[in-house]
This record gives sequence, structure tokens and C-alpha cells, in this order.
Amino acid sequence: MKVYTKNGDRGTTSLMNGLSVSKSDDRIELLGTIDELSSCIGLAKVLSDDESKEELSHIQRNLIQIMAGIADPRDLNYRFSQEETTALEHAIDEMEAAFPRVKEFVLYGGCELSARLDFARAVARRAERRFRRVSQNYGSDAKAVQYINRLSDYLYICARYTDYKVEHEKNSEIQDQIVRKILKDR
Repeated sequence: MKVYTKNGDRGTTSLMNGLSVSKSDDRIELLGTIDELSSCIGLAKVLSDDESKEELSHIQRNLIQIMAGIADPRDLNYRFSQEETTALEHAIDEMEAAFPRVKEFVLYGGCELSARLDFARAVARRAERRFRRVSQNYGSDAKAVQYINRLSDYLYICARYTDYKVEHEKNSEIQDQIVRKILKDR
């Protein structure tokens, strides 16, 4: 099967259920946004440690399931599970307990990884808004909508925790350098 169908040349594409729709259809906009979100998460994975890479890969697999549910909403195999949202909530709670989170506006870009996570979060927020429109016009899996909402919170906390760890490591390095200098000068 060839990757190109030439249907897009006429401004249409097909959903998984075979329905042909305009490329400007709200569902296609949502699918494209979730695809972009997964790509942004992939960019963050490149800089992540192994444990975080696995977590982010799991999220990407969840996004694929959500996209399948949007493209074929009648197939109940693609319905989303509440357990995945609950798992994100637990991860958020664990990270929030691990550092003193700043409760003010944040300038993004504390480090490259946090900047990539913040970019993914912004795309997740856009996906959330697009999901709302699809829900209003076509209906949607409410648990998938909830997951996307919680995912943006998760990505935000991941970015803040990353900034905290980087800053904490810098401060530790500076303290080590000072101690070494003091000991050397003795």
C-alpha cells in the first residue's frame, strides 16, 4: 500500500471508519493536534532519563489510542480507561511532593528539557480546546477528554520538577567547588 492516496489533493481525508471528511473538519484538526502533541513529547524523550522515556512512551501509546477513538468513535475497543488518568494524577502528586513548587507565573526555558515539556503542555492545552469542539459537534469519549486535561497538568509539573532538579544540581556543584577551593587554599 502506498503512503499517498491523492485524496488529500482534493482537500479530503478518511477517518478509520471509512468516512471521508474535509481536512478542515474539527476531528481532523484534533487528530493533527494530538499527533503534534505526541511529536513534542518525542522531542522531550530525547533528553529524558530512561525511566522518564518509558513514561513518555506510555503516554504516546495512550495518545494513539485516543486518536483511534476519535477516528472511529463507535469502536468500543478504543474507549479510554479511567485508570490512565488516575495514574497521571498519582504521578503529579508524587512530583509535587518532591519539590517546593513556585506558585507564581513561570518564565519557561529553565533548561532545554523543561522548555520541550512546556511546549508539549501548550499543545496539550490546544488539544483540550479542540476536543471540546469535537465533543460539542460529534460527541467524544469523556475519559479521553479528561486524560488530555490531566496530561497538560502532568507535563507542567514535569517541567517545573525538571527545572528544580537542574537548579538544585547547579547549586550543589557550586557548593562543591567552593568547598574544594577552601580545602585547597588551606
